[in-house]
Amino acid sequence: MKSTSAKTLLVIEDEPKIRAVVRDALAGEADRLLEAATAADGIALAERERPDLVILDLGLPDRDGAEVCRHIRSWSSAPIVVLSARHSEEEKAHLLDAGADDYVTKPFGPVELRARVRAQLRRARMTPIPGGDAPLVSGDLVIDVANRQVTMNGVAVHLTPTEWSLLKVLVINAGKTMTHQQLFHAVWGSAYGDAQQYLRVYVAHLRRKIEQDPYAPRRIVTEPGVGYRFELSPAHV
Repeated sequence: MKSTSAKTLLVIEDEPKIRAVVRDALAGEADRLLEAATAADGIALAERERPDLVILDLGLPDRDGAEVCRHIRSWSSAPIVVLSARHSEEEKAHLLDAGADDYVTKPFGPVELRARVRAQLRRARMTPIPGGDAPLVSGDLVIDVANRQVTMNGVAVHLTPTEWSLLKVLVINAGKTMTHQQLFHAVWGSAYGDAQQYLRVYVAHLRRKIEQDPYAPRRIVTEPGVGYRFELSPAHV
């Protein structure tokens, strides 16, 4: 199994108690954990230290966290995990569209945060596209993006062109939540329609074909009101 530890993590959060929770949750996940209490200090640290991953609070005192996210994303490909007490689904989708890689809502548990951070670090270390240079293996499921082949228990799975396009987008972004609009645009282009309804139908089709239990999916995971994420099995990472 690949190590997911990072050299440097940066936490931009103005509340000392939250920084302490994050620090404890991520102990051992990095060689260095840097902290900043303001957007200005966080941006300066990010530019100087080039962290492997950024944990960013939205409610900063000197600048909106969304602006900080866009600023860092304009020059850095490091994963950005957003923390916020705001629960709006529209805001979550907006942040992901703006360049964030994941979104954790306060209050959060240390186990959840650690798992999200590890997932993003794994994804960042995947030089080959998942399923591209080598087939992606997730338990009994094998997805070969290069050859457009999917098998379950060694048996070929037939996918329609639209189902394949949707699965491919999810797989090459494995571990990252894709918003409804991101997926709709990637699969249907400039077509008009209800993105959530289109996706609900085709995700249901895919789940019937690649999930052991379509009603309790473990591969194509729903982020309510936001989008979907393809989860890599522990055997793959």
